[in-house]
Amino acid sequence: MVQDKINKTAVIIPARLNSTRLKNKLLLTVNDKPVIQYVYESAKKAKLASKVIIATDSEEIYGIAKNFGADVEMTSADHKSGSDRIAEVAKRHPEFEYILNMQGDEPEITPEVIDKALDVIQNTNADISTLVRKITDKEQIESPNCVKCVFDNDFNALYFSRYPIPYPRNPEFATYYAHIGMYGYKKDALLKMTSLPQAEIEKTESLEQLRALYNGMKIKVVITNLNPTGIDTIEDFNKFKASISK
Repeated sequence: MVQDKINKTAVIIPARLNSTRLKNKLLLTVNDKPVIQYVYESAKKAKLASKVIIATDSEEIYGIAKNFGADVEMTSADHKSGSDRIAEVAKRHPEFEYILNMQGDEPEITPEVIDKALDVIQNTNADISTLVRKITDKEQIESPNCVKCVFDNDFNALYFSRYPIPYPRNPEFATYYAHIGMYGYKKDALLKMTSLPQAEIEKTESLEQLRALYNGMKIKVVITNLNPTGIDTIEDFNKFKASISK
């Protein structure tokens, strides 16, 4: 039964060449290896997925990914989000029932946390799974670039916000969790979410997971101690490069 679920599970990595803050970031190399290859190789080590696919609208990424042996598929250049891109690929594969969206600019995501997110989506009634980590740094708590999450006693997400939530009216009780943007989906949930119109709260916060919550979908969170560096700036890339050198 476990192997049957694994055979029906794919990790899909949306990979867009153009990025606003750091040009061609997925193709920047460390030790002659592009960032997207680090992501792909980490996903390949996950035990609960049988397939890893890079989904891209870039001929350049397609060619480079093929060269390092990846499964890669071309997608439309018109997608507004990574979820839309992976949904296009998911529709081509009726054999998959569980999909994990792993960001192409998160090379420090480990196979172990990938499996944690997949285990939830394969073995609970959640529509979507994702990761959070506890934070105490005041700058992170207050930064709109660090998305915060609050969740209930059963680890179901209640809300995601760029604002510090919960509001510390009584600060001695305040505990904060930062969201890590990786999602496991039941395939039907992925296709449903990407077919729905944007919600007002989603457009307000610019957080697409709020579309799922707004429409009554269940997002279950997994707490991890992992603190991955997402590569958005040259400083992020240099930090990742330094960690590889160590």
